[in-house]
Amino acid sequence: MQVRGAKVLVCGAGGFIGGHLVNALFAAGAASVRAVDSKPFHEWQQVNPEADNRVLDLRRIESCREAAEGMEGVFQLAADMGGMGFIENNKALCMLNVLANTHMLMAARDAGVRRHFYSSSACVYNAEKQKDFEVTALREEDAYPAMPEDGYGWEKLFSERMCRHFYEDFGLEVRVARFHNVYGPRGTWAGGREKAPAAIGRKVLEAKHSGRHQIEIWGDGHQTRSFMYIDDCTKGILDIFESGILEPINLGSSELVTINGLVDIAERIAGVKLERTYNLSAPKGVNGRNSDNTLIRKYLGWEPSTRLYDGMVNTMAWIEQEMLAGSAPR
Repeated sequence: MQVRGAKVLVCGAGGFIGGHLVNALFAAGAASVRAVDSKPFHEWQQVNPEADNRVLDLRRIESCREAAEGMEGVFQLAADMGGMGFIENNKALCMLNVLANTHMLMAARDAGVRRHFYSSSACVYNAEKQKDFEVTALREEDAYPAMPEDGYGWEKLFSERMCRHFYEDFGLEVRVARFHNVYGPRGTWAGGREKAPAAIGRKVLEAKHSGRHQIEIWGDGHQTRSFMYIDDCTKGILDIFESGILEPINLGSSELVTINGLVDIAERIAGVKLERTYNLSAPKGVNGRNSDNTLIRKYLGWEPSTRLYDGMVNTMAWIEQEMLAGSAPR
């Protein structure tokens, strides 16, 4: 199925990735885009005036049926989630995302939707394979035997299986991508739900503007991660949606960096050098995680085109603009 000329639905359109995806779908030639989120419009990260924008709580089956009516393609990104600080302290809330995922699959099946994209997460991967800082990149088969991130990871893995069985039992075409740490402008940058690139970018900028050249880092700073820029993410979503790939597939960067290295990048961009303290009791997640992109390169020839440094330049410029304007983080 092609996006061009199709009527498509974006669930979670008021969020960071969802908002950018709405814009990318219009740019790709979608006939119409229905944008849905449970938050009131003033809390959406961005609102595209060309879209059919609706406030709907997708945990309710009635809302999912309204959202899916007349749609040919569905992009299910709606989730109550955030960075490591949020998901480690809100496991029950993260598990409740299964309501939106399940009800949206049911509504899509009943509405005759042709294709359903589900945004999973690298949090589904077996924790035993993520204990070493010198990480071996995670392949798709490393999700089993199952030992995902407690709460959020279990819900994502369960919902992946639900997608698989809706295809097997009902013929609903599904595509599943496992996102690896997406960042960029117009994302959450404060308040507790922000992820590492935004959190570190904000902390470095606050230190720069306050003159207090100190930064607190969660964990010991040796944790390793990869981070994917938002434009690469939306291109990957569209490529996977239009592909024939039936199994869950990684969507992430393979450019590995330590958290200390991420702070180095942010300091270089801001032109400051900070004294570092380490909060060893703060949530820090697994020791090492990286994306093995062998399969997506094989199937689609896809690889992120944005270096982490360049993406952080754009992200920090936007955060600084928001900070100086006194804008409240969303």
